[in-house]
Amino acid sequence: MPSDFAPISALLILSVAVSLIIVFISRLLGPFHPTTRKLSPYESGMQPFGEAIRRIPVKFYRIAVLFILFDVEVIFFLPWAVVFRDFKLYGLAVMGVFFFVLMIGFVYEWKVGGLEWD
Repeated sequence: MPSDFAPISALLILSVAVSLIIVFISRLLGPFHPTTRKLSPYESGMQPFGEAIRRIPVKFYRIAVLFILFDVEVIFFLPWAVVFRDFKLYGLAVMGVFFFVLMIGFVYEWKVGGLEWD
C-alpha cells in the first residue's frame, strides 16, 4: 500500500526541492538593493494610514461560506444533467430529494437573515 504513494511522494519532494532551489538561486544571483523606500508599504499610490490589521466583521465570512456551500452544491447538477437519461426515474427522485434539502437550507438562511448584507 505505501508503494502506491511513492510516485506522489516523489513528485511532492521534487516540486518542493525545485521551488526552494529557484528561490535560493534568484535571491543569490538576482539584484537585491534594499532601501527604505523599496521596503516601505505601498498601496494605490498613497501612503498607508492607520493600522494594517483591522477587524473584519463576521458577516463577510458568513456570506463567503454560504456562497461556497451553495455554489458547491449547485455544481452537482451538471453531472446529474449529463447522465439524467441513464438514471431515469431513480435519478430524478434522488435529485429531487437533494434539491428539496438544498432549498430547505436556502429558505432557512433567508428567513434567519444570513443573506442580509447590512
